[in-house]
Amino acid sequence: MGANTEVQQSTLVIAPVLVPLVAGILLLLLRGRELRQRRAFSLLVVAVQVILALGLMAATAGGRILIHSLGDWPAPFGIVLVADPLSAWLLLITALLAGFALWQACLGLDRAGRHFHVLFQLQLFGLNGAFLTGDLFNLFVFFEVLLLASYGLVLHGGGPARTRAGLHYVIVNLAGSSLFLIAAGLIYGIFGTLNLAHLARLMTAVPAENLGPARAALLLLLGVFGLKAALLPLYLWLPATYASAVAPVAALFAIMTKVGAYAILRVSTLLMGPQAGELAGLYGAWLVPLALATLMAGVLGSLAARSLGQQAAYLVVASVGTLLLAFGLGDREALAAGLYYLPHSTFAAAALFLLTDTIAKGRGPCTDRFVPGPEIPRAPLVGALFFLCAILLAGLPPLSGFIGKFLLLRAALDHPAWPWILATVLVAGLLALIALARSGSLLFFRSAALGQGGELTATVIPAAQAPVPGMSPPSAGSTLPGGEGNLSPAAAPSLRNASPVSGLSSLLPAAALLLIILGLTLWASDWLALTTAIADQLLQPQAYIHAVLGETP
Repeated sequence: MGANTEVQQSTLVIAPVLVPLVAGILLLLLRGRELRQRRAFSLLVVAVQVILALGLMAATAGGRILIHSLGDWPAPFGIVLVADPLSAWLLLITALLAGFALWQACLGLDRAGRHFHVLFQLQLFGLNGAFLTGDLFNLFVFFEVLLLASYGLVLHGGGPARTRAGLHYVIVNLAGSSLFLIAAGLIYGIFGTLNLAHLARLMTAVPAENLGPARAALLLLLGVFGLKAALLPLYLWLPATYASAVAPVAALFAIMTKVGAYAILRVSTLLMGPQAGELAGLYGAWLVPLALATLMAGVLGSLAARSLGQQAAYLVVASVGTLLLAFGLGDREALAAGLYYLPHSTFAAAALFLLTDTIAKGRGPCTDRFVPGPEIPRAPLVGALFFLCAILLAGLPPLSGFIGKFLLLRAALDHPAWPWILATVLVAGLLALIALARSGSLLFFRSAALGQGGELTATVIPAAQAPVPGMSPPSAGSTLPGGEGNLSPAAAPSLRNASPVSGLSSLLPAAALLLIILGLTLWASDWLALTTAIADQLLQPQAYIHAVLGETP
């Protein structure tokens, strides 16, 4: 009976990797079938992945670690997949996010490319593999898989803006992949292994002559993971890429930066913990100042954004800064706060991307640009959802964003730079609130009406008589400003006949993500107990090392 149980657990570990891979292959073979059939199959596969993630959450409860050795080759010689509470937590977040992003895509945006569902499943294959792999080389492999799929998803729908952003995205990530290979080669040359558990064992006694090369290789890895996570100054690829992608793709990409953050957390706690001697805490000294700078760069970018999609992308950068600040502090309370904040920031940013799609459709030629445009259909409901997103992303009480930031700031009081940390986080929250208030005022309280002769004229509805910060309200009868966002008279007929957003269905995926965040708030104590247990296990990596290497503690 015990042997059968172990086989089932081992199979459960590899299932989140196999299911999207097989689904992607089948969808490629079924590309001639009706789109609704491919949609149903893709949604079913994502639902299965949610169930598998829940199964792994249950199987790893209490700190259990499950191992699957491919080809039955033991570590460190063979390829191992490792499921612990941290990887199960991230698999569940990814599967839930993918479900709602795919739901939004199935409302019509998936029609823009024949292979959307294939690429979507292969993206999940790469994401799940990155969270489960137990060695650096296969982390590189899964990074490449998810990046290859993301290249196609970024270009989904076509157009010069997407092509330009996609080219930038490809070039930057190819450079990052090259650096990853160099770093992995250096580590293999020094230690003779790339298995994370085996490396953790060897880090306890690094010869003095190898300390310099080892430190250089690990810092090079930090640069690679920082590029994936959009850490300053390596975040410049993200705003244009996310803002130009279609909404479901941008929503799914909200988890992409978390892959880099996860890699930083996993490598730092395993390889640079207190047991690592001279290399202990190597990342912490770099992460805290870089994370604070990333946080400020993100909120300043959101203030300067010229469209809602671009603003949402910069807020993703800001959330990365907050998350990596928690990981950089590195103690139990900070890690628990960061792991609680991770799903909050992911779902809130994804909800804003999905809501951006609805707003853009409702404003006709104005799309999501910050210019006066037509009144959005169902404006009260859409505005309420936007208001909730703004509260969440700014970290206002009483929701989960406030809880996560409060716990993070409390943990930071023991850090020598605590005044800088508190000041930066609080000022960043205020600036994010100002940016979102400004964009909400413009999108929902300033409208463009059709004047005589068909030209567009700017008007201000009574609810927005107060001027928007940083913008002077247009006078009655004035035409819309030129430059970006200018609407010519030729665009007036399309605006006049603009069809409203197709029913409430376009709002449901974003609303569902916000409900999940509400669950994070209402049951915060339970989720914090889970993330605290994960943090405890991360800070005591011996259990992970023993489980992977097949040793008896």
